[in-house]
Amino acid sequence: MAHDHTHHSKTHHGHVGHGSSSVHDKHAGHSPEIFRRRFFICLVLTLPVLYFSPSFQQWFGYQAIRFTGSELVSPLLSVVIYGYGGWVFLKGAWIELQSKIGMMTLVALAITVAFVYSVAVSFGLEGEPFYWELATLVTIMLLGHWIEMASVQGASRALEHLANLVPTTAHRFRAGKIEEVLVESLQPSDTILVKPGEQIPIDGEVIEGASSVNEAFLTGESRPVIKQVGDEAVGGSVNGEGALTLKIIRTGDQTTLSQIMRLVEEAQSSRSRYQALADQLAYWLTLTAIGVGVLTFVVWLSVGPSLTFAINRAVTVLVITCPHALGLAIPLVIVNATSLSAKHGILVRNREAFERARQIQVIAFDKTGTLTEGKFGVRHIFTDAVDEPNALAIAASLETFSEHPLGAAIVQEAEARQLGLPGGTDFRAVAGKGVEGTVNGRRYRVGRPEWAEELALSVADSLQAGLVTIEQCGESAIALMDDTQLLALFGLADKVRAQSLQAIKQLQSMGLEVVMITGDAEAVAKSVADELGIDRYYARVLPQDKASLIRKLKSEKPVAFVGDGINDAPAMLEANLALAIGAGTNVAIESADLVLIKSDPIDATYALKLAKATYGKMIQNLFWATGYNVVGIPLAAGVAYPFGILLTPAVGAIFMSVSTVVVSINAMLLRRVKL
Repeated sequence: MAHDHTHHSKTHHGHVGHGSSSVHDKHAGHSPEIFRRRFFICLVLTLPVLYFSPSFQQWFGYQAIRFTGSELVSPLLSVVIYGYGGWVFLKGAWIELQSKIGMMTLVALAITVAFVYSVAVSFGLEGEPFYWELATLVTIMLLGHWIEMASVQGASRALEHLANLVPTTAHRFRAGKIEEVLVESLQPSDTILVKPGEQIPIDGEVIEGASSVNEAFLTGESRPVIKQVGDEAVGGSVNGEGALTLKIIRTGDQTTLSQIMRLVEEAQSSRSRYQALADQLAYWLTLTAIGVGVLTFVVWLSVGPSLTFAINRAVTVLVITCPHALGLAIPLVIVNATSLSAKHGILVRNREAFERARQIQVIAFDKTGTLTEGKFGVRHIFTDAVDEPNALAIAASLETFSEHPLGAAIVQEAEARQLGLPGGTDFRAVAGKGVEGTVNGRRYRVGRPEWAEELALSVADSLQAGLVTIEQCGESAIALMDDTQLLALFGLADKVRAQSLQAIKQLQSMGLEVVMITGDAEAVAKSVADELGIDRYYARVLPQDKASLIRKLKSEKPVAFVGDGINDAPAMLEANLALAIGAGTNVAIESADLVLIKSDPIDATYALKLAKATYGKMIQNLFWATGYNVVGIPLAAGVAYPFGILLTPAVGAIFMSVSTVVVSINAMLLRRVKL
């Protein structure tokens, strides 16, 4: 049955309704620690039972010490083991009997039959008691559950790591003074101070100060983002060199981080189709076990050597058929897949996404902000009366003081070419036009080409032609001028992400067709498509037409769509699989199946590979968890007894535990997948 252990994580962020109802949750309120403690105590109590067992004395040829009441050691310890160690299973069976019988019912039935019969023998019934089988059975079962829950809980830690990102206290302004308060007591419109180097405790709008903020946890982008008055800062990000005063805009479950945690949690507790299949199989397996167990008992009672033998066979059938491995087959794979993807910055919003992803044949990318960075880079430089390095150095030394993204691109280009920047003085920003200043004793201006027209400066024919080229390529132009003429033009365009080319090559090598969709002009679309080796692209696609384009593609083959913005949401809902890049807009996230937090297109290839591997592991686990019973049940029922092959209940329990361990290890092997 489903073991949904997500709520053992220490983070209780308004728990979202677990996909499986509390009835399904056989371990409600249990933690690995409970099982560990019970396992070790029962293990210690089991050793004397084994020591005093007649079977063990016979097998290992020793004589147990005798003292007054020594024959009571095993029964008394077994009562404790059954009551203390077996209580978890008895309670689980009671919950199951009220809804749908399953694994706990089988375990409880097996240990109860063994216990009641053994006690009856101690009180004078003819036969051999089952004390050592009972003790080892309970102990092995506890061990199995402990391993299982520890592995599930370990994989659910992704939530705790996210929760630990946020500091617990904040500096709040009250009546002109600063006071330390708990983050949960903050209200919207409170103002707080975030000192340099501190973590931002909650989502807010900058109302005073300027700084650079590292939002890597959210975007995977290590470059600090400049925050000025009016910008939004996200809780969990780290403040850089300046102090910021924030007005709180979102608290509690509304904050970006809480929303991400909610997504992780929903993903871990939502149910997949395969989980439903596993539950169905487990149910039938339970009915089979009870049926075969009763039949085995009746048959061996009529033809077998003794009542003990018949009970032994029936208990072994019940134990070996425990659909333990089935209960784990799917949850463990999914929990591993979810945490593995979270570790690589992929949030799984929808479990079924993994099941759909393996059928994808076409992957469509939105261009801006997805394949490109949404940041500018220098593509063209045209000069007149000054050489290129010089023009770039002068423009960069003026733009060093500017905050404009186009200016920053010019400075970056100069740094990339390792040009020494001449010192500038009398720097002045001219709103809406650009910047001006004195470099090497001469007055220069850098800004929009229209500024040159307004100043009636002379423009050489070569630069006039350059401007036409820049416009044809759909780039933004920046002009460098002195007091008399236009000296140089820089063409800037959105930079293709470093990983885009690699991602597209990988997707193509996986046999997927890559399509690019953009609202940009044909010229821009073609240059990006050529650079990335994409054969099929659609330019000038209006936001409202994206969805119908995806519908058209979908009619040919299953399509995945990767987008980043609000206007991508309709297309995402239309696609067979939706991937949102960047924790950019909540709308995009809400309509996505998978969220690529790092805004890295390579993660799309990772997500598809992981989905295929996850599906493979689910099928393998279902096959293994049911397959071993084909051999196990007949052996447990004593079919091979005439050939001298006989499984004791304890060996049955070991077999069952081994199947559980195999399923667990197989799920863990997902972490070894080469991505």
